[in-house]
Amino acid sequence: MPRTTGELLGLLELEQIDTDLFRGPQPETVLQRSFGGQVLAQALAAAYRTVSPERLAHSLNAYFLRPGSPATPILYVVESTRDGRTFSQRRVVARQDGRPIFSMVCSFHVHEDGLDHADPFPLGVAAPDACRPAAQVLGERSSRTAAVWEAEWGALEARYATEPSLGNESGPAQLQLWIRAESRLPDDPRLHQMVLAYLSDISLLSVSVLAHPVEFLSPRLQAASIDHAMWFHRPVRADEWLLYDQSSPSASGGLGFSQGRLFGRDGTLAASCAQEGLIRFLDA
Repeated sequence: MPRTTGELLGLLELEQIDTDLFRGPQPETVLQRSFGGQVLAQALAAAYRTVSPERLAHSLNAYFLRPGSPATPILYVVESTRDGRTFSQRRVVARQDGRPIFSMVCSFHVHEDGLDHADPFPLGVAAPDACRPAAQVLGERSSRTAAVWEAEWGALEARYATEPSLGNESGPAQLQLWIRAESRLPDDPRLHQMVLAYLSDISLLSVSVLAHPVEFLSPRLQAASIDHAMWFHRPVRADEWLLYDQSSPSASGGLGFSQGRLFGRDGTLAASCAQEGLIRFLDA
């Protein structure tokens, strides 16, 4: 995964091969498969290359079909399915080695004035400066060292407002994480949405195992994102602290379901997310 914000921005600079065909670069990583948030962000970047600039994404619905390999670039094929007076829709298929690995439908909207209400910012959340870095916590509670987590999450600064339970303990299926890009981003609101999509996948599925005495990265557990939905409610900067308020209402049948809300530090409800993923126990 990218180690700096500059490297993250480089991942979002897709090469245009044809009218609706783009190639996404890969970062250096120790992971054996591409990070889902990277594919989400690059797919959104590809779709944005085909949409007029006054239209901003308001929703996306994606499926992870096969694991992506970080060893080769990913091709993104964009289909322009609709351009109406105020809405545009795009379908994006990511392909690698001749096979689809990911598909997404996203919708874009010209801003309109209308009704406005939102959930309030959660009560009792510790300020980012009072919270421990996520890499430090994960280094203590997983088989990977803090240095490995720092390298993999380097493009982001993350701090646990509520720390996850240990792998051999059960706790509430809830997690609060402060998160932001590690350095300043350009002002383009489309770019901030891409970074929100990137970071939205970083911890969401793991919340579905917190109510159980098992470590998310345990070799006993096979975990993989299956689908991911996201709604962009209001503009927010991804290089300023965001509270990622996450919970898992259900886990059953080898599947975990999690929901998340991204709040600006000023209380702005910026985005909502939902994800279902595989959490399958393996034979010893």
